[in-house]
Amino acid sequence: MKENLHYNPAEIAQKFVEVGYRKINLPAYKQLMLGILAGAFIAFASQGSNAAIHTIQSVGLGKALAGALFTTGLMMVLITGAELFTGNMLVIVSCLEGRSKWRDALRNWFFVYAGNFLGSMLIALLIHFSGQFNFSDGLLGGFTIKVAANKVGLSFSNAFFMGVLCNWLVCMAVWMAQASKDITGKLLAVFFPIWLFITSGFEHSVANMYYIPAGIFAKTNHVWLDAAIGMGVTPEALHALNWQSFLLNNLIPVTLGNIIGGTVFVGFIFWLSFLYRKKEKSGAAENN
Repeated sequence: MKENLHYNPAEIAQKFVEVGYRKINLPAYKQLMLGILAGAFIAFASQGSNAAIHTIQSVGLGKALAGALFTTGLMMVLITGAELFTGNMLVIVSCLEGRSKWRDALRNWFFVYAGNFLGSMLIALLIHFSGQFNFSDGLLGGFTIKVAANKVGLSFSNAFFMGVLCNWLVCMAVWMAQASKDITGKLLAVFFPIWLFITSGFEHSVANMYYIPAGIFAKTNHVWLDAAIGMGVTPEALHALNWQSFLLNNLIPVTLGNIIGGTVFVGFIFWLSFLYRKKEKSGAAENN
């Protein structure tokens, strides 16, 4: 009999019980270090996306191209074993099954989130000092400022709901990748949901740990600032682009939305569908 090249939905759910347990029980320093790597990988993908589309006038085409490139970030995370906060929402499957403790899941989220932030900030600083924002006579720097200004200009509710939609798709990519038994299948499973979320313009907390700080750093250069103004960024929007607005207008609501999108719409629903009371049902069937 030919061996299946993928796991079925119930098997995927069961795999996440053990995957979550292993992630949750990593030593704190490993969670932090692997979180730094994941933050850096997502930041590389964010910057590469900006570099590719900063001179494209069509918003739709630009987002589609950015999405195709951004998928590389999650691919690097999954294949290397790095730890990404948004994907780690799925550890709740292990907690719901009683395999892992909720307090350990919260600890995992804390250290991974902190690591993601450090990794993203590291790349934002390195890109800033590398001079890469000078591409196209400073247009890349201007575009970086424009992206950041647009993100901090969102209302709390807009940022929250776009965070929900984003991580619904991100966690679907992570979930689907577990279905494959080979790397090619995992990469294909990741590609399409991530392409879709970027093309749709949804909000990812870890990606924004690069996008917005990079824009704040770029705002300190008058050439890049003039380029942003030439792209239509208003003085009011530039003034509003700061560390406070990054935290309050974007990072907090997007993170909360990401948590709901991943835990409720993916982890909880699939656990409820494939694992909830499975042992009880199996026992009842045997007794009959």
